[in-house]
Amino acid sequence: MADEGHLALLKQGVTAWNDWWQKNPKTIPNLEGATLKEINLREFNFFRADLREVTFSQVDLSMANLEGANLGIAMLEGATLYTAILYKANLRESNLQKADLREADLSQVDLSMANLREANLCTSVLEGAMLYTAILYKANLWEASLYKADLREADFGMANLREANLSMTNMSMANLCMANLVGATLYEGNLSRTNFNLANLCMTNLIGANLHKANLVGATMIGANLYKASLVGANLREADLREATLSMTNLSEASLLGANLSMANLQNANLSKTNLSLANLQEANLHMANLKGANVKGANLNGAYLKDAIMPDGTVHG
Repeated sequence: MADEGHLALLKQGVTAWNDWWQKNPKTIPNLEGATLKEINLREFNFFRADLREVTFSQVDLSMANLEGANLGIAMLEGATLYTAILYKANLRESNLQKADLREADLSQVDLSMANLREANLCTSVLEGAMLYTAILYKANLWEASLYKADLREADFGMANLREANLSMTNMSMANLCMANLVGATLYEGNLSRTNFNLANLCMTNLIGANLHKANLVGATMIGANLYKASLVGANLREADLREATLSMTNLSEASLLGANLSMANLQNANLSKTNLSLANLQEANLHMANLKGANVKGANLNGAYLKDAIMPDGTVHG
């Protein structure tokens, strides 16, 4: 249970709390299970000495104002932060496992190395947020906005990112194995060396994205838009790219071994030195595509449109 004295002090305001905190750096505040709905905690300092034991677990901070608050390393496991304002707050290394952050404003927040495993971030705003190496395994980010967020090396394994806005994010080396990205927008995102193994990327907007050496083995990408994307050296073995848009895409030296590209639009795509062995290109549009040096052994090209395409031997198809 929460300490009544700490609760009373908290409600006196930011100056009283921060002064007390500065004078009592070794005290461990206990706010466990407290109801702090709509409370103004703007610029409160909860980071002093050892905050690893500060308990906010199960606390109700719905609609609270935590703008600029310092909650680094704080325990917020299972906390309710529904529609809370955490703009520019410090939540570095904090524990938000299973926390309710629906519709919360987390713009420009620092969540580096934070634990957000199974957290509910549905329709939350994380624009410009720092989530470097954060854990978001099985987190719900349906329709969340992560525009220009730093997601490098973050773990989104099995997370729900359906219809999320990930435009211009840096997801380099992040893990999205088996993640749900149906209808998500990753426009011009940095996805180099990102792991999309078995991820669902149906109808995803990947226009202009950098997927250099990304792992897309077994990914489902039906109807995805990869116009002008770069997939140099990417691994798309056995990926499902039916009806995907790959026009003007750079797939040089990528592996598409056994991939399904039936009815895909590969017009003007760069497939030089690409491994298309056993790939299904039935009725694909390869108009003016560059296949020079590509491995098409066992590939199904029945009904493919190859007019003016540069063939593996360097000749131009009539």
